[in-house]
Amino acid sequence: MTSLSASPESSTEHSTKLVYLFGDGRAEGGAGMRELLGGKGAGLSEMSSLGIPVPPGLTITTEVCSAFYANGRRYPDLLEEQVRAGISHVESIVGARFGDASNPLLVSVRSGARVSMPGMMDTVLNLGLNDETVQG
Repeated sequence: MTSLSASPESSTEHSTKLVYLFGDGRAEGGAGMRELLGGKGAGLSEMSSLGIPVPPGLTITTEVCSAFYANGRRYPDLLEEQVRAGISHVESIVGARFGDASNPLLVSVRSGARVSMPGMMDTVLNLGLNDETVQG
């Protein structure tokens, strides 16, 4: 992992906040943050803040992708900690735990970009399902 090097035009908040949460009628992002959250992330955040029922989740910013390639394909130092906190947020809303054999949290990972690219990236469904959690 490496530090996220922010471009001069990036704000300090954006350079340290890599994960934005949404769900349960609240969101840290919104429709106006498409450049940072991608189309899907901005849309889900906006719908959640409007009270439209969407499953809780988290969005990893587009800045993480830029930093990954700018820093020799290494993720920013803060990313793992923020993703873990985001998963905890989802767990608290759903009432299930990621990796728990008796009540597993299953998640989907979907790509999103600043511009629409339908069909270009794969979706991963049922992440968290394994030999132990399948019994739950």
